[in-house]
Amino acid sequence: MLFRRPRFILAAALHRPRRCAIGLAASLMLLALAACGTGEEKTIPDTPPETLFNHAMNSLESGDGPEAIKYFDEVDRQHPYSVWANKAQLMSAFALYSANKYDDALSALDRFIQLHPGSRDAPYAYYLKSLCYYERITDVTRDQEITEQALKALQDVVRRFPDSQYARDAQIKIDLTRDHLAGKEMEIGRFYMKRYQYLAAINRFRTVVEKYQTTDQVPEALERLTEAYLAIGLTDEAQAAGAVLGHNFPGSQWYSDAYKLLTNANLEPKESQTSWLGRVWGSVF
Repeated sequence: MLFRRPRFILAAALHRPRRCAIGLAASLMLLALAACGTGEEKTIPDTPPETLFNHAMNSLESGDGPEAIKYFDEVDRQHPYSVWANKAQLMSAFALYSANKYDDALSALDRFIQLHPGSRDAPYAYYLKSLCYYERITDVTRDQEITEQALKALQDVVRRFPDSQYARDAQIKIDLTRDHLAGKEMEIGRFYMKRYQYLAAINRFRTVVEKYQTTDQVPEALERLTEAYLAIGLTDEAQAAGAVLGHNFPGSQWYSDAYKLLTNANLEPKESQTSWLGRVWGSVF
């Protein structure tokens, strides 16, 4: 996975209620657990929801994800209309996420959101959903469909819950995700440049400047545009790219390289109000 998993978790979802001394139910639970140890799948007897939930939490904290998921789901099955069921649904999704079963976690989260759209835990459900995409972002040499889904889900968190703690973390991940998508465009643009397919390369670099203008990929994109425009004889566009690069990143190596390209062609960076770069520059930079 590309990015490190964040460790903060919704406190309300993980809050463990006070343990209750439930004599007969607890005894039945122990018998059921002992039966599971024989290798046979046994039906869990009717048990108070807090007992099931506490057992699931113990299993989760001890690293037994499958056991945790089983008992969280059992809370929902035996006590579907209790407040415990709501928490168990969300914690089951978290346990699936922790086990890297992202598609199953997404299904569970979609169900939770559909059933409890007004829950106080809804922000976390949306955030956890975004992580299920974000943690599957792959190298820029591979397809970026998951990255696009991650960006959309992260933006959904910020849009729906702008004042939540999850929105702040989501915004950081949005910036990283956008930089990753820009990196994919640059990767393809460089591929075309090596094969002298300059128009195809220009389209990719232009996408970076127009769509991902706040990312770290922009200086290189402007230098590559300078190079590509010079190669096909569009000197006005090359000079405009150099001017935008020099105005915004004057101390970068990319500007130094672009400046050398222009001066070697007896040109210099020059602003242009007729270039698309001039229009973008006026509204973005």
